[in-house]
Amino acid sequence: MAKYFILDLLRHCKTFPQLHQIHANAITTGTLTLYPCFLLPNVLFTIARLAASNRGAASSSMKNYAVSVFNIIRSPTTFCYNTMMRVENLFHAPASALILFIKMRRVLVSPDFHTYPFAIKASVHVYAILDRLSDACLLFEESGHKDIISYNALIDGFMKAGNIERARLLFDKMSIRDAVSWGTLIAGYAHMGECQEAIDLFNSLLRSSSGIRPDNIALVSVLSACAQLGDLEQGRAVHDYIIQNGLKVDSFLLTGLVDFYAKCGCIENAINIFESSAEKNLFSWNALLMGLAVHGHGRACLDYFSRMIKGGVRPDDVSVLGVLVGCSHAGLVCEARKIFRDMESVYGVHRELKHYGCMADLFGRAGCVGEVLELIEHMPMQGDIFIWGALLAGCRTYGMVEVAEEAAKHVQKLNPEDSGLYSVMVDIYANSDMWDDVAKTRSSIKTRRIKKNASCSLIKLNDTTHEFIAGDSSHPQKDEIYIILSGLVNHQSEVSL
Repeated sequence: MAKYFILDLLRHCKTFPQLHQIHANAITTGTLTLYPCFLLPNVLFTIARLAASNRGAASSSMKNYAVSVFNIIRSPTTFCYNTMMRVENLFHAPASALILFIKMRRVLVSPDFHTYPFAIKASVHVYAILDRLSDACLLFEESGHKDIISYNALIDGFMKAGNIERARLLFDKMSIRDAVSWGTLIAGYAHMGECQEAIDLFNSLLRSSSGIRPDNIALVSVLSACAQLGDLEQGRAVHDYIIQNGLKVDSFLLTGLVDFYAKCGCIENAINIFESSAEKNLFSWNALLMGLAVHGHGRACLDYFSRMIKGGVRPDDVSVLGVLVGCSHAGLVCEARKIFRDMESVYGVHRELKHYGCMADLFGRAGCVGEVLELIEHMPMQGDIFIWGALLAGCRTYGMVEVAEEAAKHVQKLNPEDSGLYSVMVDIYANSDMWDDVAKTRSSIKTRRIKKNASCSLIKLNDTTHEFIAGDSSHPQKDEIYIILSGLVNHQSEVSL
C-alpha cells in the first residue's frame, strides 16, 4: 500500500532535503490526505531523528517545520507529544517542551514512561533559571519510571545551580548509573573547585565492577582537577589510562591534556602531546599558548601563534591574551605593541579590559610608565584593579612616587581592603627615604585593621598532601622541617662566602 511505501522511505531517510521530497510526494499523490493520522506522526518522528543525528546542521527552520507538522495533527497522541517535546529539547527550547507537557495534561492525553524524561529535562533547564529546581524534583517524584536520563538531568541541574550536595544525594540513590552520571558529577566537582572529590570519584569509577568506562567529559574534568591541585602523579595516571585503553585523543581531550601538563609545569610534555595530535582546534591552540605564556616562553608563544594563523585557525580573545601574556613575561615590548595594534584590524578580535590590563603589566615591567598612563587615558572603559595595580608595580620598580600615589588612590577605591596596596606603598616610600610616609602608611594598616592574606603552598608526598601557610606552626613535623631549613640556610651562607 502507498502509506507503507511512504513509511519505508521515511525510515531510510538520511537528510532533511530527502524528507522534504518524501513529504511533498505524500502530499502530491494524495497519500497524506488519505492517511494523515498514520503519516504525520511518522514525519514528525523522522524530523526528531534527523535533528538528533545532525545537531551541528540543525536550524530554526527545521524546528519550525516540526511545529508546523505537529500543529496539523488533529488529535496528537502521547507519541506525538513525546516526539515534539524531544524536538524542542534538541533545539534548546525547554520552555516550549514544558508548555507541551502542561498542554497534553490539560487535554487529558496520558503521559507514558517516555514522556517524563523529556519533561524533566525541560523542567530542569526552566526551573534552574527561576531558581525553582524543587519544582523539577516534584515532577521527578511524580514520575513512576525514574530512569537514568531523568536522574542525569536533575544531577546536571543541581550542579549548575551550585548545589553539589543535592546532586551527590541523587547520584547515590541511583541503582543504575551510566557514563553520563559519573561524568556529570565529576565535572561538577571540578568546576566547583572540589578537586579532590572529583579525583576520588573518578578513581571510584575505575574501581567499580559496573564495566562503565569514563567518557571524555569525566577524563577532561579529572585532568582539570589534577591541574588545579598540581597533582602531577594522578594526572599522569589518567593519561596512562587513556593510552592503555587505546582511547582516541580528540580535540577536547587534547586540550585537557595540554592544559594539565602546562599547569603542572611540564611544558615539554604539553608541547609533545600537542604536536603528536592531528585533532587540534582553537581551544587546543589556546591551551598551548597560555601554557607557553605563563612559563615565560614568549618567543615560542609568538611562533605558535604565527603557525596557528597560517594554519587557518582564527584567533579569539583568549589566543591574543595568551600571546600578550607571553610577551609580557619575556619583555617583548615591540612584539606586544604590534599584536595589540593589529587585534581588531587584522585578527578581528575586540579589545577587552583584560587585554589592556596585560599591556599595562607589560609596560610597567619594562619601565614604560608613561605608556601605561597613555594607555589608561585612551581606554574606552574604566581601568580595573589589575590595570592600576600594574601601574603601581611599575612605579615600585622604578621609584615613581607621585604616579604611584595616584595609582594607589584608584586601587584603594576599587578594593579598600587590599593589603598588598599598603605593602607596595611602604616599599616605594622606603626606597625613596620618605620615612614619615612609611610610618603613616603602617599606621593606616593598624587603624583600618587590614589583614594580609596568608600565602600557602602545597606538596604531595606518599599520597599525602601537605599544606604550609605563612606564619603557621601547626604542622606535626614542624621541628624537623625547621632543622632542615636551617641547614639549607647555613649551606647557602657557606657557599656564598
